[in-house]
Amino acid sequence: MKATSESVDDYLKTILELGGAEDARVTTNVLAERLGVRTPSVTGMLQRLAAQRPPLILYEKHRGVRLTAAGKRRAWELVRHHRLLELFLHDVLKYSWDEVHEEAERLEHFISERFEDRVATILGDPEMDPHGHLIPAKHQTGVFRDEIALTAWPLGVPATVSSVSDRSPAALRDIERLGLRPGATVSIVRANAAAFLVRVGTNEPVRLSHELAGCVLVVAAKPV
Repeated sequence: MKATSESVDDYLKTILELGGAEDARVTTNVLAERLGVRTPSVTGMLQRLAAQRPPLILYEKHRGVRLTAAGKRRAWELVRHHRLLELFLHDVLKYSWDEVHEEAERLEHFISERFEDRVATILGDPEMDPHGHLIPAKHQTGVFRDEIALTAWPLGVPATVSSVSDRSPAALRDIERLGLRPGATVSIVRANAAAFLVRVGTNEPVRLSHELAGCVLVVAAKPV
């Protein structure tokens, strides 16, 4: 595939993320909001990507956008780069887990396959990044874990934190302070319009805002 710019890469990765496991069409308004770009600028970029040969996206006005096979290959390659880099920065260079996302965002576009292979070897071909996100195998399509936000989890049912959003450093610091790292067992004690009261392990319940609870992704806890 011919070289792609950083902005094109960002579009592809964001469409992949927003489309999810269902490969749903992503509207220009949703894409513009996530990228922090004006809607007309998004429309112009999508038209250019759809016109490339091979095309990276399938775009229909008023119906949204999906990735082509070529677009998915590049997007998953970027996801692999990003998550390997986050783990390398965290485990080898000793960055804190709230610092690695922005560094990986800058570096993911530029690393060579040789560098990617060397990082993966040093890390022991890892399966997860520091935030619990699955690292795709090289040249393979990744998978979306069957997880949901803590905000949508039923009251009183034990769950295990599977991953956390890496988009907000402040949220990651709060998540770490509250013990909500991937692998932690949680249950919602009480919920209202203002906040969630959540028990982490066997500790006393802690208060989470709706915004913070939405950054925590969970799966059903395995029976003891």
